[in-house]
Amino acid sequence: MKPGGLAVLEREVVSCRRCPRLVAWREEVARTKRAAYASEDYWGKPLPGFGDQRAMVLVLGLAPAAHGGNRTGRIFTGDRSGDWLFAALWRAGFANQPTSVSRDDGLRLTGCYVTAAVRCAPPANRPLPAERDNCLPYLVAELELLAEVRVVVSLGGFAWDVALRTLGGLGHPAPRPRPRFGHGAAATVGPYTLLGSYHPSQQNTFTGRLTQAMLDDIFKRARELAAQG
Repeated sequence: MKPGGLAVLEREVVSCRRCPRLVAWREEVARTKRAAYASEDYWGKPLPGFGDQRAMVLVLGLAPAAHGGNRTGRIFTGDRSGDWLFAALWRAGFANQPTSVSRDDGLRLTGCYVTAAVRCAPPANRPLPAERDNCLPYLVAELELLAEVRVVVSLGGFAWDVALRTLGGLGHPAPRPRPRFGHGAAATVGPYTLLGSYHPSQQNTFTGRLTQAMLDDIFKRARELAAQG
């Protein structure tokens, strides 16, 4: 890995202002806040990925939550989706603790790196295609720097599509026919295995569309595939 590579990329991500709509939204949310967090200082900037620099598994989400990562400054930290994700990573042996509430809560990831397809909180959790494309180079750069990653776990169909676009940008075009997203779907793309999982959003977890056992199976499989190299 290039010395300081991820640190340099992190500074570039955090200073990004490429998407006027997202800049306006994330900063407005940080100013107005949610009543429950009125006393907190919101992050209100784009979010870099985080985790083990020698990770073999990369977990790709959609975007920061307005009052989750956009508040705490770390992707998935401080929201209900993150509660499910980090508990599953802990059960799978990728995290040293099952919860994450702030950037300085002691969470450490081993063998795993967590990032997002879009780095700013989008209105209604719906990034525009141009906003997605503006963020693609950051994920390309992360995968170039995280040279040991072999498995990409895509949380939801949006992340699945972005993963395929990103791997194409790395010179690994998607197989034909193009792999379709589904929970447990898998595709070999160049040296990577792409795994699909339903996103641990409340819409999925409250309805039982995604259970803890289903999420655990995904990360068990990801660990096994990573071990195969």
